Amino acid sequence: MAKILALDTSTDACSVALEVDGERTEIFKVIPRKHTHELLPMVEQILAGAQLSVRQLDAVAFGRGPGSFAGIRIATGVTQGLAFAADLPVVPVSSLAALAQGYYRASNDHNSQIITALDARMNEVYWGGYKIQAGIAKRVLEEQVCPPDKLVIDLDTSYVAVGSGFNYLEQMSGAVRNQLSSIEVQVYPHALDIVAIASAEYILGNTVIAEDAQPVYLRNQVAWKKKDQQ
Repeated sequence: MAKILALDTSTDACSVALEVDGERTEIFKVIPRKHTHELLPMVEQILAGAQLSVRQLDAVAFGRGPGSFAGIRIATGVTQGLAFAADLPVVPVSSLAALAQGYYRASNDHNSQIITALDARMNEVYWGGYKIQAGIAKRVLEEQVCPPDKLVIDLDTSYVAVGSGFNYLEQMSGAVRNQLSSIEVQVYPHALDIVAIASAEYILGNTVIAEDAQPVYLRNQVAWKKKDQQ
């Protein structure tokens, strides 16, 4: 089985995870504004614990956003650097999908529709809809960004709400609130859940080369330069 390293810095949390032959480990810290200093030492720590080098990996995965612009750039840049140096494929994973995967990991709820949302600042939320299929969060509603009162969920069912975007619940429509079966606000994307999704994607061959590992901001005015353009 594959050896995959995963990184996430899309929120105030910073995490790295490693899957080796189906076994997963994670280092997770909530460290606002310290990601730049802590991420690489955390990578070194988790690899040392498994007695692995980067070149012994099969792939690198990362939380490609949406989320904090600065945070997403950090994870993207480190991922590009590691993958480029070791000639490894990259698996970009949505931070919104990681939230849904984290809900499943904690609840083992196979049946619920899951709406995840992150605070996008500027009185907006990033959000998307997911369903668990064969243990993996699969998108059923497109990821988008909008003001809380413009959020419309086109699902004829109740849903589980996960993520900091639901701090804006009172600004959301009555129709949205009436579809809510439960809500978990104080949660972060985890690299542990990114590596779970990435493992399934890697098996399917859904990887990119290092220079094509791109952040996803959902706001069109934000530009990102590839490694060879920086």
